[in-house]
Formats: sequence, C-alpha cells, structure tokens
Amino acid sequence: MLGGLSAQAQEGWTLRQCIDYAIEHNIDIRRTANTAEQSEVSVNTAKWARLPNLNGSAGQSWNWGRTQTAIKDETTGDYSTVYVNTNSNSTSMSVSTSIPIFTGLEIPNQYALTKLNLKAAMADLEKAKEDISINIASAYLQVLFNKELHQVALGQVELSKEQLARISRLAELGKASPAEVAEAQARVAQDELKAVQADNNYQLALLDLSQLIELETPEGFTLSAPAVTLDLLPLTPPDEVYQTAVTTKAAVQAAQYRLEGSKHNIRIAQSDFYPQLNLNGSLGTNYYSTLDRNFSQQLRDNFSKYVGFSLSVPIFNRFSTRNRVRTARLQKENYSLQLDNVKKTLYKEIQQAWYTALASESKYTSSSTASNASAEAFRLMSEKYDNGKATAVEYNEAKQNLMKAQSDELQAKYEYLFRTKILDFYKGVPIE
Repeated sequence: MLGGLSAQAQEGWTLRQCIDYAIEHNIDIRRTANTAEQSEVSVNTAKWARLPNLNGSAGQSWNWGRTQTAIKDETTGDYSTVYVNTNSNSTSMSVSTSIPIFTGLEIPNQYALTKLNLKAAMADLEKAKEDISINIASAYLQVLFNKELHQVALGQVELSKEQLARISRLAELGKASPAEVAEAQARVAQDELKAVQADNNYQLALLDLSQLIELETPEGFTLSAPAVTLDLLPLTPPDEVYQTAVTTKAAVQAAQYRLEGSKHNIRIAQSDFYPQLNLNGSLGTNYYSTLDRNFSQQLRDNFSKYVGFSLSVPIFNRFSTRNRVRTARLQKENYSLQLDNVKKTLYKEIQQAWYTALASESKYTSSSTASNASAEAFRLMSEKYDNGKATAVEYNEAKQNLMKAQSDELQAKYEYLFRTKILDFYKGVPIE
C-alpha cells in the first residue's frame, strides 16, 4: 500500500484513484459494509431454520444421609421399612431433537425478509459510495479550479513586474517620476500577495480533499493535471434523466426492497394466528449406584426412546398477535411513503441539477466571451501604454478587468463541468 501511495504521489492522483481510495478507507462506508455483512449473517441464520436442533445433556448427583429403605424378611416374605445411613449416586444422559413441521409459514417468510434486507443493505452501501463519489468530485474540481486561479494570479504578477521594469527604464531616462515607480512597485507587491492568497486557497483545497478521502497525511499529495476541455452538448431533459435514475439509483432500490420486505413482515406477524406443529424425539439412559448391576449393564437396561408430536394452538394471547399485525401494516405504509418521498426527492434533485447546469452553461458562454474580449482589450491597452497613449491607471484597470474575467471564466467552467457530471451520474454514468 505504501508503495502504491508513493507512486500516486509522484504521478499525481486522478479523480478515479481518489474515489477508489476513499471507498476503501472511508469510515462511514466501512460501517455500512459491516451492516451489510450482518444482514448476510441473518440470511444464513434464516436459511437453516428448517433444520432440526440437536441437544445433549448429562447429569451426575450424589446423595447421603438417612433414607427409608425396604427390607424383606426372608422367613415370612414380608417387607418392613427402616431408616439407614446410605451413600449413593446416579448418572443420567440424554440426547433430544425437535423438528419444526409447520410454523404458520413464518420460516419461509423470515428467510425471504432477510434476503430483501440484505439487498437493501447492499443498496445502502452503494448509496454511500455514490455520495462519497459526488463529494470527492466536487472537492477534486475545486482543487483544479484553485490551481488554475493561482496560475492566473502568477500571470498577473509577471505582468506587474514587466510594467515595473518598463517604468524603471523610463525613470532612468527621465520620462517617469519616482511616484510612478513606487506605484508600480506597490502593484507588484499587491499582486504577489494575491498570488500567495491564491496558493493558500489551493493548498487548503488539497487538504480538504486529502481529509475527505481519509488520507493519513496530506504531505506530498498532488493531483494529476488532466486536460479539462468542455463540450457544450445539448443537455438531456430532466424527465428522461429521471426515467433512467428511478430504475438504477441505489436510494430508490433500497426503499423498494424495504417495502417488499414489509409485506413478508406482515405474514410473519400473521403466522402466530396458526397452530405450531413440531416433531420431537429423545434418547436417554440412567445409572443408579443402589442397584446391584454394573454401570454398562444399567446403561443398556435403562435405555429409553421417545418420539412424539407437539401441537400448540393459539386461543387467546391478549390481542398481542393482532396488534403486531397492525404494527406491521403501519410499517408497510411508512415504507410506501418513504419510497414515494425518495422518488420525489430524486426528481427534485435532477430538476435542480438540470437547471443549474443550464444556467452554468450560459454563464460559461458569457464569461468565455467576456474573457476573450478582456484579453483583446488588455492587448490594445498594452500597445497604447507602450506608445505613451495610455496612463498607468488605465493600464492597471485593464489588467484587473482581465484577471476578473479570467477568474469568472474558470469558475463558470468548473461549475459547468461539475453540474454535467452530476447529470451524467443520474443517468448511470460512473464519475471518472
């Protein structure tokens, strides 16, 4: 693992690597996975509920003190009772079994319920993975945005340094005042401060991402620099996205499994209305020290066998079964409402994602146009400034306008990229 982390640190982490690492190490996902494993154990328990049980028992007892004993008179043949001091012991051994014959269909319904609960738990696990994937995608794109914003800030520093060098040369020729030089120096310092702040934002975004994926230390954590290009393709209508999402998203599937399981839960509660029939059997033997026979002989002579049926017929149980059935039906109604709510929430999320993506597309188009226009305006202003036809104030204003336009374009680009990834996610496309 350490070797893999070292290689990733040198090459830079991709979005897919961040997601995979988080899925493996995220505490909430691991807890959800444990819950799913518990459900699997419950399925195994319910699966073997039809099998007979088998129990063995053994006992050993000792007795001492005065006890009544019958003594036979050899002459008359009569018996008389006397008290004598005796010490005795006895041994008992038995094996018993019970086989459920009819349990009111509780066993098959319990097995079906546990299987549906397992499916719901696995869907919950998938939902947790989906949620962490979206959060990581957002944090990952935020890092890339802050990184590019830092590059823009560094570009502004270079422009300010070029302006300072130009004014310094003019000052040496007596064509610029010391005040203009000082102003240019102040501009360089201000832009360097903005670059430092942009770098801090970039480092903080990296830290947030490293903590989100449960990385032990952010030291050496870097991202690969993918070529981020945008294709402004027509967005899939929200109704079409919903039709796909409602059949594939884990949250909907989990709610459906729980609703289906609640039907079996009703049948389990109703099983107590029916008689319960079991087949029972046992084998046993005993040894008594007071008998004039050895241990092995007594075990053979006292060997007993038993086979029988036991039938339990419910007559009146203080309405507890009826109330359990009512509770199970109310639970089914709640699961039905929960499924409706999950579907409505999903549709709202898709609508919001679609309209936000549409707005971010328009914002990106406008900001891209504004950025190109600001770049051209700055180029023309630079030429005028070089020819002495524009003041330093006009030049700095054009430079600031360019930086703002570039920042707005970057923000719009990554917002649009994230929103389209969300729509693709609802359409079943993995986040890469």
